[in-house]
Order: sequence, then C-alpha cells, then structure tokens
Amino acid sequence: MALAELLGAAVERTVLTGHDGKSGAGLERVRLADGRAFVVKRVTTESDLTLAFTGGGVGREHVLRSSGALERLPRGVGHAIVDSWVEDDVTVIVMRDLGDRVLSWDDRLSVAQTQKVVERVASMHLAFLGDPPPDLAPLARVLDLFAPHRVRGPAGEGSELMALAWRGWQIFAETVPADVAGPVLVLLNDDTRLAVALADGPVTLAHGDLATVNMAFEGDDLILLDWAMPTAAPGALDIARFIAGCSSVVATSREGVLASYARAAGPAYDDRSMRLALLAGLVWLGWNKALDAVEHPDPATRERERADLEWWVGQARTTLEMGAL
Repeated sequence: MALAELLGAAVERTVLTGHDGKSGAGLERVRLADGRAFVVKRVTTESDLTLAFTGGGVGREHVLRSSGALERLPRGVGHAIVDSWVEDDVTVIVMRDLGDRVLSWDDRLSVAQTQKVVERVASMHLAFLGDPPPDLAPLARVLDLFAPHRVRGPAGEGSELMALAWRGWQIFAETVPADVAGPVLVLLNDDTRLAVALADGPVTLAHGDLATVNMAFEGDDLILLDWAMPTAAPGALDIARFIAGCSSVVATSREGVLASYARAAGPAYDDRSMRLALLAGLVWLGWNKALDAVEHPDPATRERERADLEWWVGQARTTLEMGAL
C-alpha cells in the first residue's frame, strides 16, 4: 500500500504547534497501526511565506527528493524525507519522526559537535561543487527573504514574524553606522547585485537555512531538516547563516567556525565568497540583531546582541571597504 494511503488510515494524528519553524507550513505527527511514526508537512504558497517569497510553486523539498538530489548527499549527511507528492496546490512532505533528536533553541552545541557539523556540511558542499541540482530557490530571493519591501505587506496583514522584521529594519537604520547601514539597505532593495557577486565563487548546493533547529544527530550522522530554501551558492553562505543565527548556542567562536570550515571545505572555499557571505549574513538577519540589541526584554540578551551586531557590522564594513562586492 502506498504511503499516502497508509497515512489516510492513521490511528493517531497530532498537530504540531510548538515547533521552532516560523514559515507557516503545517506540521502533523502521524502514527500508523504498525507503530511507525511520521511527521507530515503540508506546504502551499498561501500558507508558507518561505515558499511564497522564494518564487512559489511546488515545495522545494519535493523537488529535491523527486529529482534524486538528496540521494547524492555524502556519507555522514542525511535527511528525513521518506516520500512527497503534490495534491492540487499542496505539497506534502513525509518525514521520519526523529523525536527529541531534533535540536531546539534550548540545545547548545559543544566544540566537538560544532566541528562535526562544519565537517559534515563542508563534505556536502564538496559533493555538489560545480554541480548543484536544478530547480533550486533563486539565490537573489533567498538573500533578500526579509528585505523591507518583502516584509512590509505581510506585516500589515498580521504576520507577527514579518512585523518584527519590519520593526527591526527600522531600528537597524536608526542605530547602525551609516557607512554600513546605507549599503546594506541599498542591497536589500536590489535583489541581484549580491547574488551575482556570490555566483562568481565556488557554487554548490547550499541548504539555505542552516541552523541548529534544522538539525538532528543520528549516530555519527548529521541529519539536515527543512530543505525549504536550497539554493545554488558558495557553501560559505550556509556557514555565514549558521553563525548569524546560532552563535549564541554554539560553544565554538565565530572565528573558530570560519577557520574550521576553511580547512574542511578545500576547493569549495575561497576568501572572497566568505567575505560576501558575511555581508549576506547581515543582509539576512540584521533586522533581528538590531531588534534584540535594542528591545529584547532581557538585559543580558540585549548586551550580547549589541556585541554580536557590532561584530557583524565590522565584518560588513571590511567586505565593503575591500571592494569584494
């Protein structure tokens, strides 16, 4: 019996409302009569802002699975997708239920775990170097996912996440030095310049949203989840996004992660691409860092985020001053 039919005869269904994903996609845990458990994700352009903002159409996880791209992942890197299909305008993704092996924002990566993540991700970038799969999310759309002109409409329509992003960019413009804030805001209004520059580097398959909450450890394997924004880009983009979103829950310093990746990635790494990726990290998450640096209710978090924002502003300034863009 096909998996779609088996799911229809499920003996238990639980809607998952407390997960860390913010895109809007619906998640449901389904248990079959034989005891197997799956997590089912349903994606539409209307319900999933990630899909809508990166071009719409069929969910990219289905594209990766049906094309066979996920079977090209190197040893030590896995995924949880067991089946997928399209029902009218809904993309259905069925995944193994990894339970509490999926990391949350409460989990902190040790130095050894961080090294494993960096090495496994670098091996993926090497496996797809110069040969990323087709039909990925457009890089320009991935880079400006939270651009003010994209978030303003949904913010006004009640999207809490997009309202926070809109507010964050206002704070960013008011508080970040003009020599960095100005160019970043210009890039956010130009969805091609940074993408074209990055495309000159060692292009590979980039996960697009590399974060601890999109990972699980299964034995010695790193399982990567939420392949909603895979794109063709230098692997440096994944690493920059990882430290932008996760440095507060990673024991290794930002500089340590960058150095480890440079060693592990070999020909999938070059300095210019990393400099551009660090600028892209601020383009992607500068709003969140500015928001937390100014308005987070916890004083210790505000102080940490002020220091973090200062680091990212310094990295962006270096990239801009050296003319990498």
